[in-house]
Amino acid sequence: MSNAPKDPFLTDVRELRKRARRHIENGAVVENYRGDRENVIKLLNVALATEIVCVLRYKRHYFMASGLEASSVAAEFLVHANEEQLHADEIATRITQLNGAPDLNPEGMLSRSHSEYVEGESLKDMIREDLVAERVAIESYSEIIRYIGDSDPTTRRMLEGILAKEEEHAQDMADLLARYGEASKK
Repeated sequence: MSNAPKDPFLTDVRELRKRARRHIENGAVVENYRGDRENVIKLLNVALATEIVCVLRYKRHYFMASGLEASSVAAEFLVHANEEQLHADEIATRITQLNGAPDLNPEGMLSRSHSEYVEGESLKDMIREDLVAERVAIESYSEIIRYIGDSDPTTRRMLEGILAKEEEHAQDMADLLARYGEASKK
């Protein structure tokens, strides 16, 4: 016969309810939150700056794309800009859930961002710079996810979802770069 408790909860339900009523002003941040909340907020603000810089760079590339393949590449730039904006919104929302403040101050945005804002001269340059930025984001999110580990599963899952989309963006840019490079050689 097993010695397992009959109740599947690890903590007594009455204790869970009691703890939920304490520090109610903290919203979603409960007593057993195991992450370094202040540091997680700082890391998320870096990620937020990175996403905003990516939105701006993709938007610039969308408006400045010219040449034979400009319309299809510009359309891809716009899709990516919109998806990066969704990432920024998700991150800002999570920061506020952790009782932090999203740092949207444009002053210092580039110094907080892991990615750079490089305009690029040609369509090929723009694609290359976007690919580099996506690769930076992939590395950055991978490191943040490893740092967070199991201490904050909600933030980790959000970042894993964003990471998957950044990997998709990188592949899109790599495909465009290969296709554009072949077209420019003909």
